[in-house]
Amino acid sequence: MMFCRCWQTHRMTGLTAELVVDGCAPQAPALAPNGRLLCYVLAPLSRTGDHLDSELWLVDTDAAVESRRATADTATESQPRWSADSGTLFFLSDRAGRGTPQLHGLTLAGGTVTTLSSWRGGVLDHLPLSDPNLVALLAEDEPTEQDARRARDRDDAIVVGEREPRVRLRLLDLGTGRVTTPSVFGDRHVVELRQRPDGGPIAVLTWASADNDHGPRAGQLHLFDPTTGTAENLGPVEVDARSLAWWPGADGWHLGYIALTPPVLQAGTAVLDLAMDSRVLRNRTAGLSMCPTELRQTDAAPLVVLADGLNTSLARLDPTDLTILSHHPGRIDNLTTTPTGDRITVLTGTRYQTPNVHIGAPTGPLRRITNTRPELGGIPLGTQQPLAYCAVDGLDLDGLLVLPVGKTASEGPFPLVTIVHGGPYDRYADRCQLFWFPSAQWLAAAGYAVLLPNPRGGQGHGHQFAASVAGRVGQQEWTDILTGIDLLVAEGIADPDRLGIAGWSHGGFMSAWAVGQTDRFRAALVGAGIIDWGMLAATGENGQFEAALGGSTGWSGIGPHPHDAVSPISFASNIRTPVLILHGAEDTNVPLGQAVYLHRALRHFDVEHEFVIYPREGHSIRERNHQLDVLRRTRAWFDRWLRT
Repeated sequence: MMFCRCWQTHRMTGLTAELVVDGCAPQAPALAPNGRLLCYVLAPLSRTGDHLDSELWLVDTDAAVESRRATADTATESQPRWSADSGTLFFLSDRAGRGTPQLHGLTLAGGTVTTLSSWRGGVLDHLPLSDPNLVALLAEDEPTEQDARRARDRDDAIVVGEREPRVRLRLLDLGTGRVTTPSVFGDRHVVELRQRPDGGPIAVLTWASADNDHGPRAGQLHLFDPTTGTAENLGPVEVDARSLAWWPGADGWHLGYIALTPPVLQAGTAVLDLAMDSRVLRNRTAGLSMCPTELRQTDAAPLVVLADGLNTSLARLDPTDLTILSHHPGRIDNLTTTPTGDRITVLTGTRYQTPNVHIGAPTGPLRRITNTRPELGGIPLGTQQPLAYCAVDGLDLDGLLVLPVGKTASEGPFPLVTIVHGGPYDRYADRCQLFWFPSAQWLAAAGYAVLLPNPRGGQGHGHQFAASVAGRVGQQEWTDILTGIDLLVAEGIADPDRLGIAGWSHGGFMSAWAVGQTDRFRAALVGAGIIDWGMLAATGENGQFEAALGGSTGWSGIGPHPHDAVSPISFASNIRTPVLILHGAEDTNVPLGQAVYLHRALRHFDVEHEFVIYPREGHSIRERNHQLDVLRRTRAWFDRWLRT
């Protein structure tokens, strides 16, 4: 079993901020077609310089030989993919020029690594094809001399809609090293590829542009024949399509994908099944009380990962039904499979162990084959237990309770911090809750009980559960959260006089919303939170999706608008709770202006607050010192207000 070399020894017996951020995590496991070898990316949880130095590791799936690094470079290595004969591992690495990934190939027989591309703009993704001489690449156009001149002369005015970056399909001939760009998709932006398992055409998913506000709503499917260089447009796909997969049926080939359940933008996901001969599209998960998260191609029926409440199910998409194969505690991610579908690998963990690579049959059980966080062994964590309760309207809800380290429920009441998840189409699964952002085990180590609720609007309970908050954020989902808090108060676990609330992204919205609705909380943390839905629809990178949540846009006519009634800024005059605001300076998902808006309102109303901006950071905080600051500042803030 492999141990992470980026583990730094911390001579402490309890949980520290350094232990949280200094570890490594496995990513993107890739199982060889013959099932004998596995490659995965090992990446640090935080970054100290300009680049995240990741590594590729090879694992013998039967543990016949010791695990080993695939290369010895200091580089960002990613996206391992195997050739059809399992003899070559293709991957991206920027070892030749930092920040510009190129395709590389590791030949197992000789152990040699060869640089296979020199595309000046870098390669973003790749797919080895059934023809052993061809690899499909996804890359933007190379910069031209005119581009260089414009940059050099600073004659670089940006005209929206002109010369915008587009990712295009390219074919690399491994024999000659030549890269060609088929001119078949016009000016569309290519986002995903999947070749038919018999070596037939490639399914190509494109957007109208790379703009996240527009692209996912304007997707189309195409078929591309790499032999003839011709393409066929299959027409529009449902919103936010991804995870392409082919499979054979009695009526010919089928092509499926995961997308939002039509026709709304705030929705649960569905598996859409397109019969290629009849061109009939079916929703194969309609009415399901679970949510598909991954669709994985095999030579026969594809496999489907399903968010199932606090846990995860794995199913097979049979011709007429969805056959559940196994159930797994917590969540599983990054499913890969052999072509036969008889062996899979996933990333999964337990309540008290962070995710690792596991392998086994799709029917289970799964065996752990990596241990990337040995430094956490022996560190005491708070007891985590599932919660099941009913909303005020009788809807079944779930969540998690994490108790202070070393304490039992009978020793309460404790100061309670409620941490609301993001999305809102996300969920708390019954897995280890230890992260750089406000997380349950980090606060439990400081003596707090932590509630992790799954209110309506989230993932894991089907489409209607997710869609119910569209245009009504902060309404029933807020009472769902309050119901969970009241339950813990009634059971003597939570001290009603020492309540805090926190969250990041949509969780940050709920935290800001909460303190505008009630003065029950003695402290709040708003991380990258939405303060004004109209402003977010206008400036956030996912504008129309945010408009679906907020219910309107600023151009919906003369206000007041529906989004005003669900925006925390509208209730800022009610806030008396001390608020800690944390935000990345370069956040394009929820732009910094949202936090500035809340800060100015709280300053206007003379509300105690602290406003922290992290330079160079986006929606997630990546730099090590910034992550350490988030952790320490979070604890210090709640200690200040809930310990007195």
